[in-house]
Amino acid sequence: MFHVPPEIRIVSPPRKRQNPFPKPIDTEAIENIVRPFILSDDDYRKLMDSMLENFNKGLGKETNASARVKMFQTYVKSVPDGTESGDFLALDLGGTNFRVLLISLDGKEVKMESKIYLIPQHIMLGSGVQLFDHIAECIFKFMKDHDLMGKTLPLGFTFSFPCRQIGLDRAVLTNWTKGFKCEGVEGNDIVKLLHEAIERRGDIQVNCLAVINDTVGALMSCAHSDNSCAIGLILGTGTNACYIERLENVELWDGDWDEPQQVIINTEWGAYGDDGALDFVKTEYDRKVDKHSINPGKQVYEKMISGMYMGEIVRLVLVKLCKHGLIFGGRGSEELSTMGRFYTKYVSEIESDVNDHFKNTKQVFEDLMIPNHTEEDCRIVQHVCCLISTRAAYLASAGIACLLNKMNRPDVAVAVDGSLYRFHPHFHDLMVEKITQLLNPGIKFRLMLSHDGSGKGAALVAAVANRVQQQKKQQQLLANGMNDLSMDN
Repeated sequence: MFHVPPEIRIVSPPRKRQNPFPKPIDTEAIENIVRPFILSDDDYRKLMDSMLENFNKGLGKETNASARVKMFQTYVKSVPDGTESGDFLALDLGGTNFRVLLISLDGKEVKMESKIYLIPQHIMLGSGVQLFDHIAECIFKFMKDHDLMGKTLPLGFTFSFPCRQIGLDRAVLTNWTKGFKCEGVEGNDIVKLLHEAIERRGDIQVNCLAVINDTVGALMSCAHSDNSCAIGLILGTGTNACYIERLENVELWDGDWDEPQQVIINTEWGAYGDDGALDFVKTEYDRKVDKHSINPGKQVYEKMISGMYMGEIVRLVLVKLCKHGLIFGGRGSEELSTMGRFYTKYVSEIESDVNDHFKNTKQVFEDLMIPNHTEEDCRIVQHVCCLISTRAAYLASAGIACLLNKMNRPDVAVAVDGSLYRFHPHFHDLMVEKITQLLNPGIKFRLMLSHDGSGKGAALVAAVANRVQQQKKQQQLLANGMNDLSMDN
């Protein structure tokens, strides 16, 4: 179990690369294999320039259709102001687990109850009807267990897949990611599919006020306690980011122009590089991971960063080192040779070894059934993990620095959620180090751990939507009253 960083972590000095091979081994051969993972600041700045072009292309009316980074408008214009109150349901679908939550808000006070339900593999790869019937069944079980039958509560739905929103409560799935391939969902409104599944049951009622992405949830969750939060970042199974953009820059905006004249943009930046923009930094290992994925050629940036792929990149490097006789005496194991068997959690565990006892690393070798290994092997494997996770942290940092420079706000809190950020021992510090190096002068930032953004955040979006609706009704009543008074006079 790893230490979870506090909401705002103190920045520790950046790690310095030390020679991990104190004993005489073929260090040159090893470094030749892993060197492609070491990128220069010029590489990262080149990446940022290209990414900014992609962002602007996605925001442009004439260029959005051909843009790989779609920059979806979320229709979320306001962040919590601390006055939200009431009971709300939240749904969270973003991976193999589905959650239903009951969230009670009273100003800054938040109470949550939740239950996790598994999404079986056959449903992930089945039909959309099966998926949403399963979701409806989970909602029924939760409402029954929490004595909510017969009640209709406002609901927020975190649906963490690329969607084109056509309203706060309407979102069309553009393409599946993260191992899902349910037929009949792409190109359809997921809220409509949810309501149809609920209607098929006929025994529960929900009022979905908002559908959001997990990045928006992370942002909203942190904004509830810090109103300078303007970026949401996910670093887990996948990676994505959202940020607050001025309406004047959103050429496809078709909503109201009331204050505030801003909207949260869901970048869907995982698709950055799908047009070849990242080919100059891709390694042979990245290409192999992409080739054997369920969506070759897509989500290129995500595949170089996120937890779904990092362990496999490490495994491929270790297999090559083993074939060249540079680790394990040239003898690995069947497990090490099996695609997907080196889990990303191993990277965090191996890098958590702080001394030369290599307790975690040796346990990983045991899990992989590698009987013969030396301390040199431990150091080499730790070095490989370090280089690959550092590249991932720096790539994500370049994206955040690009957004911060684009927004040009003097002080921004960045909400971050996801298992990779939470559990990797150095990810936070590496990101602070690299973002600081890549930022324009005069911009301050801090990384905040988002606490249950995909659950709490969904409820907060629904709560804010509910508050805004009530405020507009009050304003309309007031305006009607003023008109009546004027006519009487």
